[in-house]
Amino acid sequence: MNSKRLLAIVVSMSAVALPATSYAQTINVTRSIFPDQPYTLIYPEAMVATGGAGEPLTINHPNAPLQCDLSVVPVEDADWSAEAAVAALDASAITEAWVETFPGFTLGETGTKNYQDATALYYEGTSESSSMGVPITLVHSETVAQSRGYSLDCIYATSVAEQVRPAVEFIIANFSTRSDADCCVGATPETEQAPPQ
Repeated sequence: MNSKRLLAIVVSMSAVALPATSYAQTINVTRSIFPDQPYTLIYPEAMVATGGAGEPLTINHPNAPLQCDLSVVPVEDADWSAEAAVAALDASAITEAWVETFPGFTLGETGTKNYQDATALYYEGTSESSSMGVPITLVHSETVAQSRGYSLDCIYATSVAEQVRPAVEFIIANFSTRSDADCCVGATPETEQAPPQ
């Protein structure tokens, strides 16, 4: 995570209050147009995407302390699996890598999560004394598909976990390593009632 992203998080963390809204009312779908970096990222309409086009894609919520970053990189480990990666997880190395960005980072739950088309390694952690002045929660997921590594990191203020965590889970569950994925896992479309006649 570079300093520009940190600045974006700091700015978004400065939001005084998070309106209580339903995050899955309407959505945005971002698909890669590059054949060597296919993906579909589905996220709440209020979030704004920047980057992409061969660079990491960042989605921010303008009124909530929530940011997710997606990176796609070439990898050579054709035998990678999420289950094996979880079994070989080096908690000390992960903590050390994140503590530079988030002082006091503590690794929490680890395991696997399902994307639409793949199983991902998953872990989360917190920083009570982050440089942003508020405790943060990091949710990290990653997978390998067709010699490409996909990393999806979502960061939010721990104080608003109840409001934003459903959006994070929705983003993870609906991510796909293909550019032609459908919507939406974990969502039930609402039907409009016909007015009485």
